[in-house]
Amino acid sequence: MWLDLRRTGRGLQAMLVGGLLSLISLIITFWTLPQISSDGRLPILRLVVLLAVFSVLVRWVLAGVAVLIGSLGVLIGGLLSQFGVVYLAITVDPGVSLHGGVEAPLLVSIWMASVSAFVGWVAYAGSDDAYVAEVMRVVHRRARRIQPASKTGMLIIQIDGLSAPLLNWMVLAGNLPNLGGWIRDGKHSMLAWHTGVPATTPASQAGILHGGSRHIPAFRWYEKETGRVMVTNRGRDAAEIEARMSTGRGLLADGGVSISNNWSGDADKCELVFSRASLPNSRSRGYVRFFSSPQGAARGLVLCVAEMVKELHQARRQRVRHLVPRVKRGGAYIFLRAVTNVLLRDLNVSLITDELVKGTPAIYCDFVDYDEVAHHAGPTRAESLQTLEGLDRVLGALQRIIEILPHSYEIVVLSDHGQSQGATFLQRYGRTLAEVVDDLVDTTKEPVAAVGKSEGWGPVNAFLTELSMRRSVAGSVTRRALHVKTGEVELGPKDCEPMIAADEQMVVTASGNLALIYLATTPGRVPLEEIELLHPKLIPGLATHPGIGFVVVDSLAEGPVAIGRAGVRVLRSGRVEGEDPLAAYGELAAPSLLHQAEMPHNGDLVVVSRLDEYTHEVAAFEELVGCHGGIGGWQTEAVLVHPSRWVLNEPPVGSDAVHEVLIDWLEKLGQRKDLPVESKVEA
Repeated sequence: MWLDLRRTGRGLQAMLVGGLLSLISLIITFWTLPQISSDGRLPILRLVVLLAVFSVLVRWVLAGVAVLIGSLGVLIGGLLSQFGVVYLAITVDPGVSLHGGVEAPLLVSIWMASVSAFVGWVAYAGSDDAYVAEVMRVVHRRARRIQPASKTGMLIIQIDGLSAPLLNWMVLAGNLPNLGGWIRDGKHSMLAWHTGVPATTPASQAGILHGGSRHIPAFRWYEKETGRVMVTNRGRDAAEIEARMSTGRGLLADGGVSISNNWSGDADKCELVFSRASLPNSRSRGYVRFFSSPQGAARGLVLCVAEMVKELHQARRQRVRHLVPRVKRGGAYIFLRAVTNVLLRDLNVSLITDELVKGTPAIYCDFVDYDEVAHHAGPTRAESLQTLEGLDRVLGALQRIIEILPHSYEIVVLSDHGQSQGATFLQRYGRTLAEVVDDLVDTTKEPVAAVGKSEGWGPVNAFLTELSMRRSVAGSVTRRALHVKTGEVELGPKDCEPMIAADEQMVVTASGNLALIYLATTPGRVPLEEIELLHPKLIPGLATHPGIGFVVVDSLAEGPVAIGRAGVRVLRSGRVEGEDPLAAYGELAAPSLLHQAEMPHNGDLVVVSRLDEYTHEVAAFEELVGCHGGIGGWQTEAVLVHPSRWVLNEPPVGSDAVHEVLIDWLEKLGQRKDLPVESKVEA
């Protein structure tokens, strides 16, 4: 009875707060817009009630639309319905009048949505959590009707790019009251784990979700057999790569759900996953709720504009204050930041909530907010830390949602890698790595460089690809609008992934401060001895360049070796001649680089940038002030926050080890199904 009273009280409180905020928004709208007027105070109060009633009715209609015509109908209908609700409510209310032509209801709707978003932002202390609060109200209403799951589930939240040292500092500073509170009260433990090389989201998630990190040598690489540059966040490439590494028994194989990830983890249901570019379930409550809610897509679009304005201001502030290192912040990144920090964050919360209510055994979701901002602003800059504070509020909301449910969940928070800061290779030396390579080789053509900023386009392309690949009117409209023939959407800089001609001689691909160099016309892995004959200046020129820490190449005599400006280290035996080129990169550098050197499709030469002695900054081969992909600095220091009752004697080394840990925890919860003996042998 007490729980019922609390839920009723919370519902009434939420209703009163929502009504008050709507009333304030309407008063501001009437006061500022000449296109709308009322006969007094009573019509405005009546309009608040009408807007609430019509909004509920429209959501029911949109739920039916989602079943009939799918997600694109919800997306378009959800946005248009907000205008329709305003127009209908104003038409029904005899005391309210519109002035002007056909543009009046549209103008009033847009302005009212903007004012409502601002009022909600102020009411929630500037936290942009109005949509999260609405999700909480929905769960409260549904709590009595939810069927409890028989076993405790696991919710795994990935904070993309968060390094262990930075999280430790944020917890000590008290800036993360939710996640920090779990650690302080002893409910959760925090430990760092080493990602190995490459320190990228695709490689780490391949290990965490599939135990298959050995298939990913970098964020992008060249395959000599097919003459293609493989890009891990490009739909068709991601699908092919997952097919190579999937055993059918990934982390999410037994009824789990993968949300906003690179890979599926062998989940039956995937939402916004690069390797599974299929539409979200058209009956998904979370998807419908987001696009039909006044606090969902309509509010999100308004706040996206505010986020873009904020980015312009913060970029200008860096320039005015002459902060270094920094990179140019503009162009498509302004749009990408708005999408990841507003729309995708709220959409992920909605999708996660839907699965929590269902009692889904395992849920894995990647939030890319921090990683996207840190790439351009810097890993420890104020705007990057603000995104972490926003994600901490999301964790708090998810915890409160779980407390309402009749079944339980354990929450695990982890990162896939960290980030390292530094002025870029081009900024320091005025030339790109491809240009340096061009001076050191005897070829008739310039090296082809696959270097760019395409990582942030992955989530956007995944969403649009899901729409375009549907065999329906929605898919046809999307394909025609975006001029897509194959069904896959590839927005973003076209020079990031260049076409490779059959006669190309050198290919250079970059992933942060890691670069792979290929002798494209020479089949197989080209050994050190052959490279010295073909291009005698290449290895010495790279190893002694001030912006390069070391070069890894396979030798016929002793296998992979790391060559620096004053010494050589044999990776398998550990033998060192002269100064150890890996000494500054930590004791795990050698085994990590050996693991990467033995991967298929790795470069003939692996180049890692310099590591500054005092600042521990690196020099990215891409134009990003915060980078990851290689080794050096915080980029390989990921973090794992887990319930304290699960004791880990040693921190995992490599994402495959994290996979084994998570599988063990799912088994302890009873969420892994036993396989027949023959299936286990095949896997």
